[in-house]
Amino acid sequence: MPLSEQDIYKFLQNPINERFNSELIDLLIKRVNDLCFKECQVDRIACTLNPMCTRRFLLKLRIKNGLGIEDLPKFCYSVHKGVVERYFKGKTVVYRPSDSYLYLIDFLDIYFHENYRRLNKFLTFKNWDEVDKIINEKIKQGEPIEYFRTQNHVLIKYGDYLHVIFLNEGYAICNANREKIESLELIEGMLKLYAHLSFSEVEIEMNSEDSAVDVQISVPFDVASQVSEDYTISTEEEDEEVEIENHNHYFWRKFPKDLFELSDLCENIHIDKNVYNDLLIKLSINTRTHNYNDKNIKVPLRFRDLKKIIDFLDYIYNKYYVIHLDLV
Repeated sequence: MPLSEQDIYKFLQNPINERFNSELIDLLIKRVNDLCFKECQVDRIACTLNPMCTRRFLLKLRIKNGLGIEDLPKFCYSVHKGVVERYFKGKTVVYRPSDSYLYLIDFLDIYFHENYRRLNKFLTFKNWDEVDKIINEKIKQGEPIEYFRTQNHVLIKYGDYLHVIFLNEGYAICNANREKIESLELIEGMLKLYAHLSFSEVEIEMNSEDSAVDVQISVPFDVASQVSEDYTISTEEEDEEVEIENHNHYFWRKFPKDLFELSDLCENIHIDKNVYNDLLIKLSINTRTHNYNDKNIKVPLRFRDLKKIIDFLDYIYNKYYVIHLDLV
């Protein structure tokens, strides 16, 4: 029976084998380098259409660990950048470049080509006045850009896609989707970015004591009181494909399902009433979900998970809170 992945994992995790781990890792590094710099790039057509590592994840490994451009297989990286650029321009690509890592200068070259060198300098030195001028000029030209700054990141929503600049690390992630969110700062930043766009009066607070970001949204009493206590789901509503536009249908049929799904993504969900009898929904979110992998370890919160939470907040706010304000 040949050596398996699990055999390698067990060997590395066994403290008795610690003296041999470096030798094993050296063998692995040599194999990765041979794959990247020799075997894969020999045939440029194959490297372009069918790279030897799935979606060029070995580029991500190098970029995220602080290696410079001189330590990357140059042709592979140029193809990778080209795929991101073609996808941004709406051209045909071999694969959708979700969660694609680029050096900051190359990210800016694609999305802010006219001023990318100046913008790179201003971002590096955190000259926010000049950064704002360049991005706002792009917005005035009709580009669908929204952005939000945190201490260590710039989150950019360009059309339907989210990109995140890591200022200290000097790289960016394009089309963030399945990648894990590594800090509360990023969670808070993404929530505030979308809050500015869609649900400006939702409360968002950093809860350092509980290592979470707390989000609170309310359903006014005037709306919540319209939900019948003895509501019966009709035959029409039993059809999942039928869109029913009333409070009873949502709060009796869909609301419990939404909360159940969110309970897997949030640390806590708390439902209460205030002195005005408004329904209060408080979500506490951290970097871990309540889903578990096969080793019984909590699965990290991903960008697409947080987007599900944001979609819920967007729906509640614009369906039930804003309408209430219009009626007042």
